[in-house]
Amino acid sequence: MADPSSYRPKPGQIPDSPGVYRFRDDHRRVIYVGKAKSLRPRLSSYFQDLANLHPRTRTMVTTAASVEWTVVSTEVEALQLEYSWIKEYDPRFNVKYRDDKSYPYLAVTLNEEFPRVQVMRGAKKKGVRYFGPYGHAWAIRETVDLMLRVFPVRTCSAGVFKNAERTGRPCLLGYIGKCSAPCVGRVTPDEHRELAEEFCDFMAGRTGAYIRRLERRMTDAAEEMEYERAGRLRDDIGALRRAMEKSAVVLADATDADLIAVAEDELEAAVQIFHVRGGRVRGQRGWVTDKVEEVDTAGLVEDALQQLYGEESGDSVPKEVLVPALPEDQVATDALSQWLSERRGSQVSLRVPQRGDKKDLMATVGRNAQQSLVLHKTKRASDLTTRSRALEEIAQALGLDSVPLRIECFDISHLQGDDVVASMVVFEDGLARKSEYRRFQIKGFEGQDDVRSMHEVIGRRFKRYLAEKERTGEWTEENEGSTAPGENGDNGDNGDNGENADDAADDTTGQIPAAPGENGHADHLGPSSLKEDDGRPKRFAYPPQLVVVDGGQPQVAAAKRAMDELGIDDVAVCGLAKRLEEVWLPDDDDPVVLPRSSEGLYLLQRVRDEAHRFAIIYQRAKRAKRIRTSPLDDVPGLGETRKQALIKHFGSVKKLRQATIEQICEVPGLGRKTAESVAVALAGTAPAAPAVNTATGEIMEDDGGSTHD
Repeated sequence: MADPSSYRPKPGQIPDSPGVYRFRDDHRRVIYVGKAKSLRPRLSSYFQDLANLHPRTRTMVTTAASVEWTVVSTEVEALQLEYSWIKEYDPRFNVKYRDDKSYPYLAVTLNEEFPRVQVMRGAKKKGVRYFGPYGHAWAIRETVDLMLRVFPVRTCSAGVFKNAERTGRPCLLGYIGKCSAPCVGRVTPDEHRELAEEFCDFMAGRTGAYIRRLERRMTDAAEEMEYERAGRLRDDIGALRRAMEKSAVVLADATDADLIAVAEDELEAAVQIFHVRGGRVRGQRGWVTDKVEEVDTAGLVEDALQQLYGEESGDSVPKEVLVPALPEDQVATDALSQWLSERRGSQVSLRVPQRGDKKDLMATVGRNAQQSLVLHKTKRASDLTTRSRALEEIAQALGLDSVPLRIECFDISHLQGDDVVASMVVFEDGLARKSEYRRFQIKGFEGQDDVRSMHEVIGRRFKRYLAEKERTGEWTEENEGSTAPGENGDNGDNGDNGENADDAADDTTGQIPAAPGENGHADHLGPSSLKEDDGRPKRFAYPPQLVVVDGGQPQVAAAKRAMDELGIDDVAVCGLAKRLEEVWLPDDDDPVVLPRSSEGLYLLQRVRDEAHRFAIIYQRAKRAKRIRTSPLDDVPGLGETRKQALIKHFGSVKKLRQATIEQICEVPGLGRKTAESVAVALAGTAPAAPAVNTATGEIMEDDGGSTHD
C-alpha cells in the first residue's frame, strides 16, 4: 500500500486549467482516469487526510504510485480525451457499467447485396441498421413475423441463400409469401433493397403515412372490384397495426428521445434507459456499477452518456436526451450537449423533464432502475458471501498468509501426443477474468509428456512476469539470487523466440476476448523488444497469489521446480487431481482433502474445469486446422481457384497423385511449370491409409472430392 504523499505533486506543478489526469500503480498500469475543468483543486482533493476520503477513493490513491495529467483547451476536449483513455486503458477504478446480458437488436444488413433481417447481439457493424435493443429475442421474432407479410425481406442465412440459388428452389418462406425470394430471381436486387428500406422506415417510426397509403390502395382496389387484392391489403394493414400495438404509445407528439434514470446508494448505482422512437418505447436496457469515488447523480449520468453514445453517430443519437440530473456548472452541461451534438451531427437537447408525459415516463424509468438495483444487490450479497467463504477456505487449507485474490490455473491438452497445447485461466475475487486468459503451444519437445509440458509452460509464464518487473525497474540482480531473463543471450523463454503463433496472436480467438489495448501480436521477452510503457494492461504482468495445475503430485512438482529455477518463492502452488478431487502441495506425500461440501473445493473445481475447457477449445481448433490442410497448399503460385479446378477435374487428391504431368496440364489455367510443381509436391507426400467401412470391413476407394490426404 503506497503513501499518497510519496507521489503528491508540488502545488506549483499542477496547472489551473482544464485537463485529464491518470493515476498509475507501481507497475505503471493506468488505474484511474478523470477530467476536471481545473486540474489544481481536483488533484489536490485526492491528497487530503485519508480518513476524509470515500472508501473506494482511499483504496485508489493508496494503490496508485504516480499521477500525471494532460492539459486541454476546452471541457469538450477533456470529455473526449477522458472517454478515449477509459476505452484504451480500461482502468480498474473507473465507473464501468456492467450489463448483465447482451441485449438483442433487430438488424437489417444494408451492407449486403440482398439485405437480411435478423436478430443480432454484440458489437455493432458498419453498414447495418439497428433497432432496439429489446428485452427478449422472441419479441423481435414475433414483430418480424407480422411484418414479413407486408415487407417480405430475406431472413435466411448465407448458406441457405446460396443453396437456394444453386438449386433454383426458394425456402418455405418464399412459398408462403413471407419472402420475396431474391435467391431465385423473383425480384431484382434493387426491388429487394427498396423493400428493406421501407421495412427500416416503418421500424424507425414513420408508420402513419405508410398505413394511410395502404388504406388508399385498399379502397381503390375495392372500387375497382378487385376484392382479393383489397382483402390482402386489409390483412397487411391489420398485421402492421398488431406489430405497432406491441409497443404502446407513451409520448403523443411522436418524440424521438432516450430517457435515462439512476437509482443509487453509497456503494452502487443502477442505470435504466428507455429508447423512445416515434412516441413508442422501442427498446430498454440497464446497467449496474460500483461507485468508485464519491460521485453524485449528475456524475453517474455523465458516465452513462459516455458509455451509451461513445461509439454511436448519426440517428443512433436521438434528438432529445432526458436525464434525472445535470451538472450544476452550466459550462459542463453545455460541454456534454455539444459532445452529443457532434456525435449526432445536429443539435441534441439534453435536459431534465419538468412536467407532463415525459416527467411521468421518467418516473417509470426510475422505478425500473430502483428495481434493478435491488435485484442486483440481492444476487451480489449471496455471491460475495459465497466467494469470500471459498477463498478463506482455500487459504486455510493451503496454509496461505492471505486469501488468494488472483488464482491462475494451467492445463495441458493433446490428442494421443499430437497438437500439444496448454491453457492459463485467471480468476480474480473468485470470478473468471476472461480478458486475462492465455494459451500456449508446447514447443520445447515433441510427443506426449504432461509433466515436462507443465514445467515449460510455468517457466514461460513467469519468465514473462520477471521480464515485466525488469523493464519497470522492480527487478534487480540481487532479487532471489536469480539471473534476469534476457541475459546471456537468452530471450527469457527457453530459446523460444517469441510465441506469436499461440501465446499472443491466437489470444483473440476461441471465443475469448483479448485484454483491452492488446493488438494481437507477440511480446518478445528481451527488454528491448517489449512494448513501450503506455499504461495498457500487459500480458503476464500481474503475479498470482496461487497457481493451480490440473494434475497430481508430478505436475505440482514440475510447476514448483520451474518457479524455483526462476527464483519465484512468493507464489503458492497446488494441484487438483481429477480422480478423487485431492489437492496436492509441493513436497507433501499426502494430499489435502477438502470436504465435498466445501465452497473452497467447488471454486478450485470451477477453476480447473475452466482451464480444461479453454485448453480443449484450442487443441480442437489446432487439430481441425491441421486436418484441413492439403498437399496442394505448399505448391507455390497455386491459388484456391486452381486447387479447386484440379480437384474437380480429377475427383480426388489420390487420383491427382496418379496423374502424369501431361494430364495435369490439361486442366484449364495450369501451365507446365505449375503442373511440374504439383507433381513434385504430391510425390513428396505419403498417401493416407485407405478408409475402411466399420460395418462391413470393406476397404473403400477414395473417389470423393476431399482436398486433403
